[in-house]
Amino acid sequence: MTVSDVRGISAEAGTAADVVFTMDEDAFRAFYDRTARSVWSYLARLTGDRTAADDLLQETYYRFLRARATYESEAHRRNSLFRIATNLARDSHRRRRGRPATVSHDEELSASPDDPAGRVERRTDLTRALGAMKPRERALLWLAYAEGSSHREIAAALGVKLASVKLMLFRARRRLASILGVDRAPGK
Repeated sequence: MTVSDVRGISAEAGTAADVVFTMDEDAFRAFYDRTARSVWSYLARLTGDRTAADDLLQETYYRFLRARATYESEAHRRNSLFRIATNLARDSHRRRRGRPATVSHDEELSASPDDPAGRVERRTDLTRALGAMKPRERALLWLAYAEGSSHREIAAALGVKLASVKLMLFRARRRLASILGVDRAPGK
């Protein structure tokens, strides 16, 4: 879907006059190329479903374009994108709450000639453990450790207070360790 397509859809919906785009098509393509992979990975981890991540990724960028927001910096634009993705994943989780979660990362985790069996087993354990966690806990851990986001960026993406991020991360790490059965030395 291109910026032109979104403008056409908006015109058909009768809201073309209200839509203001802050990026031209080339700028959007460059932004998409820089961010799509990490947003998709984030969504795949949150939902545990690659197909749902594909759908949510498309919806995330569509809503990003429709937001008509102006951004202070590239980091602000990226945080807004992750915030949209988080909200969409949360809504998706609420809709599927009654159904059991499916983790469909197994083909991604299969052994390869250069991947030792122990590493695959640890990744599988981690995938299952993350699947047993709440979506917000997965989001916290993913943003902090896979994306390398700062506490300020995590707070902006998840819509929580900056002061609570450190405690929430501590609790999420402790829960992950508990699920994985990691023994911690006393005092740690």
